[in-house]
Amino acid sequence: MQASAAGTYTDENIRTLEGVEHIRRRPGMYIGRLGNGSNPGDGIYVLLKEIIDNSVDEFSMGAGRQIKVDIVDNTVTVRDFGRGIPLDSVVKATSVLNTGGKFDDAVFKKSVGLNGVGTKAVNALSASFYVESFRDGESSWARYQRGILQDSGKKEGVGEKNGTLVEFKPDSEMFGEFEFNTDFVETMVKNYSYLNKGLTLKFNGTDYKSENGLLDLVNDGIGEPPLYPPIHLEDNDIEVVITHDNDYGEDITSFVNGQNTRDGGTHLAAFREAVAKTLKEFFKKNYAPEYCRRGIVGAISIKIQEPNFEGQTKTKLGSTYMWEKVRMENGHPVKNPDGSLIIDRGQTIRTFINDFIAKHLDNYLRMHMDVAAIIEERVKASQKEGEEIQSIQKKTRERNKRTQVYNRKLRDCRYHFNDKVAKDKEEEKEKSSIFITEGDSASGTITKVRNANHQAVFSLRGKPINCYKESRRKVAENEELNLLISALGVEDDVENLRYNNIIVATDADDDGMHIRMLVLTFFMKYYPDLIRRGHVHILQTPLFRVRNKKETMYCYSPDEKEKAIKKLKTGVEITRFKGLGEISSNEFVDFIGDGMRLDLVKLSDEESLAEIMEFYMGDNTVDRQNFIRQNLRSEEELEDVNI
Repeated sequence: MQASAAGTYTDENIRTLEGVEHIRRRPGMYIGRLGNGSNPGDGIYVLLKEIIDNSVDEFSMGAGRQIKVDIVDNTVTVRDFGRGIPLDSVVKATSVLNTGGKFDDAVFKKSVGLNGVGTKAVNALSASFYVESFRDGESSWARYQRGILQDSGKKEGVGEKNGTLVEFKPDSEMFGEFEFNTDFVETMVKNYSYLNKGLTLKFNGTDYKSENGLLDLVNDGIGEPPLYPPIHLEDNDIEVVITHDNDYGEDITSFVNGQNTRDGGTHLAAFREAVAKTLKEFFKKNYAPEYCRRGIVGAISIKIQEPNFEGQTKTKLGSTYMWEKVRMENGHPVKNPDGSLIIDRGQTIRTFINDFIAKHLDNYLRMHMDVAAIIEERVKASQKEGEEIQSIQKKTRERNKRTQVYNRKLRDCRYHFNDKVAKDKEEEKEKSSIFITEGDSASGTITKVRNANHQAVFSLRGKPINCYKESRRKVAENEELNLLISALGVEDDVENLRYNNIIVATDADDDGMHIRMLVLTFFMKYYPDLIRRGHVHILQTPLFRVRNKKETMYCYSPDEKEKAIKKLKTGVEITRFKGLGEISSNEFVDFIGDGMRLDLVKLSDEESLAEIMEFYMGDNTVDRQNFIRQNLRSEEELEDVNI
């Protein structure tokens, strides 16, 4: 009898993964990507968020007005002053999946946290996890390692206020050499304060509290004075803020049940639609929606029951309705004749937001005709300029198609040509990337070794123009940037972005750095939303190759180089890479694979785009000269070798 090529398949191959084992084997199902803390979407921040969510839910139910968050040596401590976990349920609530109080809508009507999963995921993915619940002078505690209970017990005569204490340290077996970025955590904490007026969050000793909700968020984040004071509108389960500035993009922060939905979703789409529709109807003019929203700065927060988020990281809302529930009779679900469950639904999110904006924004504009006049002037100017730019871009694209320039510059990925099922397409979309590089040598190397399923390559020719110094018309006439806009698919709306990751891949020399800054200036000026949403990255490639006869090490900094030299000791050969084209394709495949190092391009709420571009791309000022002198490492420093 011949053995199967695929190996034997018997009852012994069938396994049931229980509790934390399933979480540790499939962490992506619970927290999305792992990461090392360099990206605000990395798993360690999801762990932190899950614990804070539970404390915020307590505040939402009227219990506790302060949450303390401390992070020291990558160990997190969160203390709230809510009701505390029921003392006999502390172990169950922190280690048994699908166990928790949030299934009871009477207790948690519009909860943020994952029902019965969040804290367990934190526990399972932490090297150490400690929880203690305080109730009426008593406490119950439990201590875990990697989700496995080590010890537990109860105390009496405790002089602590009611509430819950959680202390955990993410597991380096899962997250590698991770580190919490305090800027990311501070932004998270600020957002919690904006969404929960009256709640004080103390992060590493600093208090964060908001009196005006989303209005504070928008005012704190505006770098340049807006064209008119922000419009602040509130009602049951919804809060919005709207203003305009002179930028080209849209800067709208969105939340659901207090959760920052970085990637938007149905609520953000409805908000964008509603604002444009209301303005068009108010002015009785057929302005294009994109020009009504150009330069818009704002925020929206809604609260719904049982939100459905796309992915466990909850960065994009997928729910269509304000609430959905299975119809019940006598404690049993009611079914259709075909056996499917009957679902009772509330108002659609789209209708809810459209009705709110149509009523309240229209009323505001009628009472503030001076603001209405400013908005219409902004919309008119945007539409006039936009129509001129579209005409120029169309002519440029037609010219490029005739000369087949486009095909030579973009090597697309199969993701955009497959007929896969929607689920597979969504998974591929997360991986989809476009490398923006310069020159035939570098683009040729990347094209040769890329994963053509989801990695595209766009080749620049020379240095693009400095967008900061040029008019929008001049930019539209520029062949390189026009083709890049078309390749990205963002001519009309950034929501049509064809790739999840935009990766700037330039040489690590003076020219390469300059090209990088020119490309980033283009994004900052005309497509800042792509940066704010975490789509723009810089590819890290090694500066040095250090090897002897037995081993080769690639180093991304002089410090890594020195460590490699000490490790390899004798017979060391050192190569300094000055361009992507110098790296062989056999080597380069490792640098854009699963271990690819990317630096996320970030913009904090307090940073002004105009000030950033003026500093780096404006006139050569003394401040910039001093900055360069303080931060520039000379070629001699990089190449200095101590063997």
